[in-house]
Amino acid sequence: MNSIEKTKKQCVIFDMDGVIFDSERACLFTWTEAASKYGLKDLEKVFNKCIGTNKNQTHQIVEDAYSKEFGAGFADKLLEQSSIIFHERYDGGRLPIKKGVVEILEHLRENRIRCAIASSTRKAAVEEELGAAGLLEYFEQIIGGDSVKISKPDPEIYLLACKAMKSEPKDTFAIEDSYNGIRSANAAGMRPIMVPDMIPADEEMRRLSEVICEDLFAVSEYLNKALSIEG
Repeated sequence: MNSIEKTKKQCVIFDMDGVIFDSERACLFTWTEAASKYGLKDLEKVFNKCIGTNKNQTHQIVEDAYSKEFGAGFADKLLEQSSIIFHERYDGGRLPIKKGVVEILEHLRENRIRCAIASSTRKAAVEEELGAAGLLEYFEQIIGGDSVKISKPDPEIYLLACKAMKSEPKDTFAIEDSYNGIRSANAAGMRPIMVPDMIPADEEMRRLSEVICEDLFAVSEYLNKALSIEG
């Protein structure tokens, strides 16, 4: 089997927020600004619980944390206000891209390694953000959080992504930054690579991940060896 035939079956599935874009810090900033008039306690702690979850789960986490003090429906207020701030600040290609993104995507494409996205963010928003950044063309499939009944850490989204790519989970890498993402990819039987963003890897993450990488440049180096492709 030649190298082209071999790599046609190989693929890498990326999370988006915290891996492709520096969006988790951007979201925390907008949450903080929206919450400033309420004097919320433990905002960052609550925010961290939401990393890697879809819209419905995020809403429930926020509602559970604050509705007792601020009344039922508070999550709607906070999330709507933070969303307005986010779009005003970051729409139109202004969302910061993580270092090494273009380099790794170009390198994988040059070596015929197929790529997809499995994100807890709804598909339309994923496509809009990737399109604005000029990155949409690198991905064969986009699986959004609105495509699944249960978000990460449930493995459903990664199993769907592997099915869409016609790739066996055991042969497919998942690039993740969040605890829930790594749990999801591991439960799907994939090869999880963690690139920690806002929360460093702990013992559980080291156990569930095939490798922990500092950034996407390190991921690229690791994939060179794992997939036997030239650097």
